[in-house]
Amino acid sequence: MKRPRSTRRNASMIKQRSNAKPLKWGKPLLAAAVALSCLPLSAPAHAAEADNAVRVGLFLNLGSTYKQTTQKITLTPESTVAFGLRTGNGYAKGFSIAAGSAAAFALDGAKVKLGESSDLQAVSSVASKLKSGSDKVSVYKISRGGRDVYQLYAGPYASDKAAADAAARLSASPAVKGIAGLSPKATGSFSLNAGSYASLGAAAPALQKALDAGLDGVVAVSSDAAGKAVYSVRIGEETSSAALDAIKAAASGALGGALPAAPDSASASIALRSDATAGLAAGTASPLYLLTLGEKDRLWVDGTAESGIRVEERSKRSYRGGLEIGVYGSQLYLVNELPMEQYLYSVVGSEVPASWPAESLKAQAVAARSYATVQTQTTTKFKVADVVDSTLSQAYNGIASESKTVNAAVDATNGEILEQNGKPVEALFSSNAGGVTSDPVEVWNSGGGSLFSSVPSESDSAAAANLKKWYHVALANGTVGYVREDNVKDKGTDATGFRKMTVTAPSTKVRPLPMIQSSVSELSKMNPGDEALVLEVVSESNTYEWIRGPYTSSQLLTSLKGRTTTKLPTTIQTIQVSQRGPSGRATEVKVNGTKVDVKYPDMFRTAFSGLPSTLFDVVSADAYTAITSATASGSSRSAQLKIGASAKTGTISRSLAAVGSNTSAVTSGTGFFFVGRGNGHGLGLSQWGAKGLADQGQSYEDILLRYYNNVELVKD
Repeated sequence: MKRPRSTRRNASMIKQRSNAKPLKWGKPLLAAAVALSCLPLSAPAHAAEADNAVRVGLFLNLGSTYKQTTQKITLTPESTVAFGLRTGNGYAKGFSIAAGSAAAFALDGAKVKLGESSDLQAVSSVASKLKSGSDKVSVYKISRGGRDVYQLYAGPYASDKAAADAAARLSASPAVKGIAGLSPKATGSFSLNAGSYASLGAAAPALQKALDAGLDGVVAVSSDAAGKAVYSVRIGEETSSAALDAIKAAASGALGGALPAAPDSASASIALRSDATAGLAAGTASPLYLLTLGEKDRLWVDGTAESGIRVEERSKRSYRGGLEIGVYGSQLYLVNELPMEQYLYSVVGSEVPASWPAESLKAQAVAARSYATVQTQTTTKFKVADVVDSTLSQAYNGIASESKTVNAAVDATNGEILEQNGKPVEALFSSNAGGVTSDPVEVWNSGGGSLFSSVPSESDSAAAANLKKWYHVALANGTVGYVREDNVKDKGTDATGFRKMTVTAPSTKVRPLPMIQSSVSELSKMNPGDEALVLEVVSESNTYEWIRGPYTSSQLLTSLKGRTTTKLPTTIQTIQVSQRGPSGRATEVKVNGTKVDVKYPDMFRTAFSGLPSTLFDVVSADAYTAITSATASGSSRSAQLKIGASAKTGTISRSLAAVGSNTSAVTSGTGFFFVGRGNGHGLGLSQWGAKGLADQGQSYEDILLRYYNNVELVKD
């Protein structure tokens, strides 16, 4: 029996907060600056997070919680942006990236310098050979005595010892051994300080003197006690103080005077290199900033709410707002920080089509804003971020997902959230509830307070409107599959009572499921004149109703492994949905009569090969078996077609009609179809249901109050 619905507020107007604060954006665009040039040291320190800002994790390694990693982050801004270190001393802007120019960022670390040469072709050849190995190869471009020189490096490595081991291994590599000028040597963080300067331009002559003298060096930016950027020329990249002593005389001679050791390598800094790795064929280079960051240090890239910064490694997406690069768990992370409303422009456009009715877009905006508000105020799940850019939080694909209609819906509901008892609610939503939303017990195996309950959502069927029908057919060779209706010529019922069809085009594909899957091969092909039996006609698989499979016992056992604590059998012979919740979703499943234990019921989706929802039934693949091929081939010989327990009755369509019923038959066979309805966990707002209700003329307020119990719509 379904849980009774709680009484809800019938609000005809939005409650206004008397103490509401306007949304503010606290990171204004700085004055344009030349690429790679420093900005005035008097620039104000970067403010902390802006009011109503959202921090979105784009790259972050949190293990099983969330994992998107990269070794390099390449940024291309639409407008010139400044960036620098954020440390305990403040925000020290040290560099800028010009509009349309690219700059890359990576963690610094122990490397191996293989050698250098002004012969671009020779360096390219060695780099090409080494790229096929396990070592990451980089080529840096410098100038010595007026000539371009290309330095070949491998790494970075996890430790100095790992770099030393790599140097020994690479020395014996056929790609390196015997090539003149190549002598692999581990590098480290010990260096000399050839002076501190007020700008990159002022530091450049000292660096060039060292390079012309045959020394290695970089300009590194750090933050002083007052939070200002300091440009230091660092000479050498040695692995010990003893090795550093060996280059002191040469460095002092080149630069005139004794040089002290550079600051502790643990201090936060940004070292500038010219990276020619990607442009090696043409000898071109682009800026690469190598980062040394402590646990609380960050690199901040100023951005605005008006223009974007493209992140090459994140599918070349562009993002509004600022970007933060740091280290978590010894790996690089990237967080996009931007105002809530601009964040929602992308979220709403990423979650639902921009062509949907305005009221459904508004409902989505309020639900997404409510959810994000809770995350910014309470969550620590993602450590350095409030949310991530996947559906683990809310889909967020940057500026490309924005549109006029979506932005208008967000603007029309600016600041509006759902509250219960004066607090923002975590307004969960999913793609399609399959005609009825979930009860929390069906998702988490526990109650979810008074916010969610199972309610009808008939308008979810909007997802199936205007889709093609598919003929479920049995071929003469015993193959059973699906052909789309626009390729079918229905031949009606023959003398034996069986319905037959043929196709209208040569090489028409017979597919395993009633949908086009580019990554899945067809089962067979039919040509005009070929006949097949029609088992049933079904809708194209969609978010409202779907079919998955057939899965073999082996495939299901592989999927179940690691997702259940139940000891798995050698072979799956039967599957039964043994218990269902208030909406009809599976809360208990038995395999070979034994209950499959999972952490929570919604996990049945992933346990059984990634099902769209847990509102499903199971059908044996053996239910469609031609006892002979006689009928399909047109023979007058007596024949039967076995379709489940009832001849000439479609099992799939019967199962779809019965999904969620209290009856739970034991399904046996050598393969299994899963047939069901809905897409997602089913809690709260159904996106397709909202679309259907908006099509019927309902307002976004009415839509929201249909899916969430005991809430108020509040304008902050």
